[in-house]
Amino acid sequence: MSGSMSDMKLFAGNANPELASRVAEYLGVSLGSMTATRFADGEIRIMIEESARGSDVFILQPTCAPANDNLMELMIMLDAFRRASARRITVVMPYYGYARQDKKIKPREPIAARLIADMITMAGAHRVLAIDLHADQIQGFFNMPVDHLYGGPLIGRYLADEGYRERDDVVIVAPDVGSVGRCKALAEMLGCPFVVIAKRRPEPNKVEVVEIIGEFQDKVCIILDDMIDTGGSIISGAEALLSRGAREVIATCTHPVFSGTALHRLQDSVISRIICLDTIPIAREKRVAKLTILESAPLIGEAIRRIHQNESVSVLFKEWN
Repeated sequence: MSGSMSDMKLFAGNANPELASRVAEYLGVSLGSMTATRFADGEIRIMIEESARGSDVFILQPTCAPANDNLMELMIMLDAFRRASARRITVVMPYYGYARQDKKIKPREPIAARLIADMITMAGAHRVLAIDLHADQIQGFFNMPVDHLYGGPLIGRYLADEGYRERDDVVIVAPDVGSVGRCKALAEMLGCPFVVIAKRRPEPNKVEVVEIIGEFQDKVCIILDDMIDTGGSIISGAEALLSRGAREVIATCTHPVFSGTALHRLQDSVISRIICLDTIPIAREKRVAKLTILESAPLIGEAIRRIHQNESVSVLFKEWN
C-alpha cells in the first residue's frame, strides 16, 4: 500500500469492533488506544490514551442497535478528539442510524436524519464516510464533505463469482421505486434485466405488494435492498414473486439490521439465500444456515486510505456508476 500513513490514526467505539480490527489490518495500522466504558450510573466514559494532536483521525462507529448508546458514544468521542487538537476528524459510519426518518410523511413528524447530521457537525466532525445511505439527500444534511460508498459492487462481485453473471434465467428485483437506481446498476454489472415491485406501506414495517413490473416468470429473482430490518417487507416481496411464477428468490442487502426474530423468520421463509455485508455485527449464535456475510473492510479501508492521501474515492465505483 503506497503512501505514508504515519499521521493517520484509526479509533473505534463499541458498535462494531470486529469490523474496525479488519479495517486496521487492511490499512496495516494498529487501532488507536482508547477506553470506552461506563461510569457506575451508566454514563459513557471516553478516554483517549495516546496523543491525537495534529493527527488525521478516523472514528469507526456505525450507529446500529443499541442506536442511542452508539450514537451518544460517537458524540462524546468526537468531543474528546476535538479537544485533543486532532487536525481532522472523519466519522466512518458504515451504517447511518435514523436514516429512514429523512423526511416528513405526516404532520408533526421529526426529520431525525437531519438532526443526527447536525449533532455530528456540532460535536466536531470534519468529514463523514458512510455506506449506502437510505436516502441520497442525507448527504445534503451535512455542511461538510460526505463520501458515500456503495455496497452493491461487493454483492455483485460475489454473485458473479457464484456464477450468476450473464445467465438468462436471472433477474434483479428492486423491492420499491427508491431502489431502482442501485438495482439497475447491479443488473448492468451482472448483465441481466431487472424488475420493480410497486408496494405501499400502511404503517412502519408493514408492506403490501401492489404490482410487479417486468418479466420474472420462471426466473431466479435476486432482491437488492439497502437494509433488511424485521424481514417482513422482503418476505412479502418474495412470496409475491413466487406466487406469480418466479422459480427462486435470493435476498441481498448492505445493512443487516435484522431486528428481533428477523433472521429466524428469514430462515423459515420461502427465500433460498440471504446475502449481506458486515456493516452491522451479527452475533455468531444468531447466524442461520441461509445467511452469507461479505466483508466490507477492504472497501472501507481503501476509502480511508484515499481520503487520508487526498486521492479520489469515486474511482472505486467506476463499474457501478
